[in-house]
Amino acid sequence: MPTAPLFDQPPPGSNLPEFTVTEISRLVKKTMEESFGLVRVRGEISGLKVAPSGHIYFDLKDQDATLASICWRGQASKLGLKLENGMEVICTGKLTTYPARSNYQLIIEQAVLAGMGALLKLLEERKKKLAAEGLFDVARKQPLPFLPDVIGIVTSPTGAVIRDILHRFAERFPRHVLVWPVLVQGPDAAAQVAAAIEGFNALPLKGEIPRPDIIIVARGGGSVEDLMPFNEEIVVRAAAASKIPLISAVGHETDTTLIDYAADVRAPTPSAAAEMAVPVREDLLATVMSNGRRLWDNARRLIDERREKLALLSRALGEPARAIEPLSQRLDEKDERLSRAIGTYIERREGRLAEAAGKLRHPRDVVALAVQRLEHLDHRMQGGMREYLAPRQNRLERLAAGLAHLSPKAVLSRGYALVHDETGRVVMRQDEAKRGAHVRIEFQDGARKAVMED
Repeated sequence: MPTAPLFDQPPPGSNLPEFTVTEISRLVKKTMEESFGLVRVRGEISGLKVAPSGHIYFDLKDQDATLASICWRGQASKLGLKLENGMEVICTGKLTTYPARSNYQLIIEQAVLAGMGALLKLLEERKKKLAAEGLFDVARKQPLPFLPDVIGIVTSPTGAVIRDILHRFAERFPRHVLVWPVLVQGPDAAAQVAAAIEGFNALPLKGEIPRPDIIIVARGGGSVEDLMPFNEEIVVRAAAASKIPLISAVGHETDTTLIDYAADVRAPTPSAAAEMAVPVREDLLATVMSNGRRLWDNARRLIDERREKLALLSRALGEPARAIEPLSQRLDEKDERLSRAIGTYIERREGRLAEAAGKLRHPRDVVALAVQRLEHLDHRMQGGMREYLAPRQNRLERLAAGLAHLSPKAVLSRGYALVHDETGRVVMRQDEAKRGAHVRIEFQDGARKAVMED
């Protein structure tokens, strides 16, 4: 029997167990997961990629090492933080292995920014990026309407903010208010705020729901983390793109978010935003009444001045009827002269017309003369034609007589006949009419067919 190859035999004296690749991968995976059940890892996000499935893949790195990390789609929506490249975070999760590539990775369950410094750095970099795109330019900001008819408010419908704003409107100048309820904190807040701004702008001008003349985005105070939805790019871009003037009223006077730079006006508080949006009704009424009194006083003073000036001019002008009488007399004289001139002009024109009419011939005389000339020309033409045709007709008759005398058919009346062959050619010699040939004999009064014999 042949012996087995040497590599199938364990080395002499060796008691090491033998594993398959799958077995060793499973043991490593089990060991790592048991040893690192739940860990917190601090690092900078690098190479972030969101797969079509919604899973997020990136690397956590520090100065000396890199750790592959994954956040599954279901957990990504619960993080409360939008992960970005360059962000320094502290991630909580479980270490495991990926046997297909023989590497280990962190399955992330939670992620928070690594300290206030990292958050402020992130906001500063985002601010520079959006400013470079021109979203904060002063030239693109819109003025607020003096007295808007409809005011749109984007805020939480249950907080103290909306009550304060409505209370200020009631005190100053009641207006038609539309509230778009949104979350103002948490992972879904930014998307809802941006959608509300875009939704107000999408309303038709004369639709069933009135389109706001101004928008207020409001939220009460809070920590930097609480105000983060108003620092998201989606909210800043929606505010910058708004065609409706927008007031940002997020947080307290000392709080600053990126939407403040993109808004047309920043209010230190939600109540201040309401004061910016509408004037005080009583102040307007007092101003209108004051202006009305001033207008009435000015109009009365102007009328008095004009009345005095008119009286002075009237005294200087004298009696208007006396000033008009000479002009009326001159008008009568001009009218009389004009009437005489028109009569003379018409008489002169009538005389010239009668003179010209006497020189004109009657149309019947003109037609009779033309007919006489036409008959004379016709007589001359007929005589000329007879003189022209007579010699030519005589010559033609002489030529016809000569032609008839020379015609071969002229001898037929004297007893002669013409013989034609089958082709119609005249037979002139006897050898041209062979025995059996068909011929045609033409007499004076007709023709007959014949067959030649000897």
